[in-house]
Amino acid sequence: MKKVIAIVEDEKDLNELVKRYLEKEGYEVRSYLTYEEASAHTSDDDVHCWILDIMLDDKSGFDLIEEIRMQSPEVPVVFMSARDKEFDRIIGLEKGSDDYITKPFSPKELVLRINNIMKRTYKEDANRIVVDGYEIDEAQRLVFEKGRELDLTTKEFDLLMLFVKNKGTAFLREQILEQVWDVNYFGSDRVVDDTLRRLRKKMPNLSIHTIYGFGYRLG
Repeated sequence: MKKVIAIVEDEKDLNELVKRYLEKEGYEVRSYLTYEEASAHTSDDDVHCWILDIMLDDKSGFDLIEEIRMQSPEVPVVFMSARDKEFDRIIGLEKGSDDYITKPFSPKELVLRINNIMKRTYKEDANRIVVDGYEIDEAQRLVFEKGRELDLTTKEFDLLMLFVKNKGTAFLREQILEQVWDVNYFGSDRVVDDTLRRLRKKMPNLSIHTIYGFGYRLG
């Protein structure tokens, strides 16, 4: 699931430039040109980071961060401003900003700063594996599709992880039995087909291919 970044910048060209760079980095970006537009969305609970210009019409980014902090105290906020003044930086920090970048700046530098902030703030998400549009949290043994948790059995999850960790590798049914059910399993190898069928039903976009006369492969 993509992280959402909201940009508030009244200079349209700069707004669009930053938006393009962040989208190339894989973020979903929502851009606002005025204080009023942004203020209407400060209660959005799916925004992962705000980038605020300080000078906005007759109000400022300092006013906006107060609204954001009332709704989302933990969401990172980055200020950008043409005013390279220590006073502005101090006010920004006092109001709870996470970073401050002075215009003109390199969009690449802004992206790097945002990436670092996101990694620090959302450490638990950094360990998630993304495969075919699904997010897999191996540590907690959870799978998500567009933020919705999927209900997998223990063996379905074990089978999924076998394929995910060995993407591109073809497995015989016997090999899958040994690694997922263990070498002492007694029973038909049809249990592999049955479990895989259930997994495919729950995760229809998963690109597990059947290799006829052999076995299965992811990717």
